[in-house]
Amino acid sequence: MADLPRRAVTRTAKLAALPLGIAGRATLGLGKRLGGRPAEAVAAEVQQRTADQVFRVLGELKGGAMKFGQAMSFFEAALPEELVGPYRASLTKLQDAAPPMTAKVVHTVLREELGSHWRRKFQAFDDVPAAAASIGQVHRATWHDGRDVAVKIQYPGAGDALRADLNQITRLGRVIGSVVPGMDVGPLLDELRDRVIEELDYRMEADAQDGFAFAYTGDAEFTVPNLVHGTERVLVSDWLDGRPMSSIIAAGSKKERNRAGLLYVRFLFSGPARAGLLHADPHPGNYRMTPDGRLGVLDYGAVARLPEGLPRSIGDMMRRALAGDVDEMLDGLRDEGFVKPHIHIEPDELYDYLAPFLEPAAVERFHFTRAWMREQFARINDPRRPGYTIGLKLNLPPSYLLIHRVWIGGLGVLSQLDCEAPFRAELERWLPGFAG
Repeated sequence: MADLPRRAVTRTAKLAALPLGIAGRATLGLGKRLGGRPAEAVAAEVQQRTADQVFRVLGELKGGAMKFGQAMSFFEAALPEELVGPYRASLTKLQDAAPPMTAKVVHTVLREELGSHWRRKFQAFDDVPAAAASIGQVHRATWHDGRDVAVKIQYPGAGDALRADLNQITRLGRVIGSVVPGMDVGPLLDELRDRVIEELDYRMEADAQDGFAFAYTGDAEFTVPNLVHGTERVLVSDWLDGRPMSSIIAAGSKKERNRAGLLYVRFLFSGPARAGLLHADPHPGNYRMTPDGRLGVLDYGAVARLPEGLPRSIGDMMRRALAGDVDEMLDGLRDEGFVKPHIHIEPDELYDYLAPFLEPAAVERFHFTRAWMREQFARINDPRRPGYTIGLKLNLPPSYLLIHRVWIGGLGVLSQLDCEAPFRAELERWLPGFAG
């Protein structure tokens, strides 16, 4: 990590060049339109080249940009697939290629965080990582009392790199704002930066995990690993065995997929009511079915603290929309900041845009499929469809950032599961305002 300052300068230079490159392409596009090329063709070409540069640069960055990119999934509902597609590919390759810390580096971090006699805390410690993440990796070990534990260790220098990346990435707000004119991007990126930086301090993650573990102690349907020990850069938790959600997605029976989907939704929506916390990383890698049939949940770095539960306004707006009260629905969205005062939207057009996403809440049982999800995103990402322009007029208030991330990401996971269950009943049970 000795060359961290040099790499930070390189990252800063790459990020700083992005607005200049985008401005140049916009000027080139204007010239081509004046030269007689169709406006749509030029716009598509400029957009694609912009995406290539933006996401190629982000894809070359470590830690911070990877973490930022994972959290940026909420933009996928507003941005065309061709804009986010290249970035997904870069992120996947970067994650796959991320080299693990050497045993020497791991031992150094453990010594700094747990003391010079850190080995006394373990009966055994496996130097080969069991899993990797954007800013750290996980090792399997045996705690001094004989418990199997997972030891999450942060990469040295990850904090400095993350802060440098995020401070520069917020400059992309102007770029995103030009694509989504209805969105107030600056405050949203500030909120995203603050929430992502929170993940650097594993003590905050330890506090959140401890809160979930206490709320779900002895639960018949869910299991949360107990916290064993936590410092700023090392987190020790009970080891959790189980079948990964990805395996159920790939090869689970219909019964298994239906149960996994229902428990997944129940955990996400019950967290704010039971623990005052929303698990805000809906990625399937954080979930597994334990041998006793419970849903095990990992990774509490991204958590929305909601001591009063989910906002009642969400349930109220959904209930109004499902009842066809389009004017009241729009008023509610304006009150919450989803539609800025200067933006004009016809209530019926907004309802047509939102109604398909509300289908799972409109019927007693709903079957999520990849085809359904593809249709929804095609509907709002295709410039030839009416929903495209409506989506560009919507804003995402910073206070709803993590809630929206869970909502969109959760729909994706449920569609991958190809599951069917009574999801409306879960909303009636856990979402304030939905049932009236």
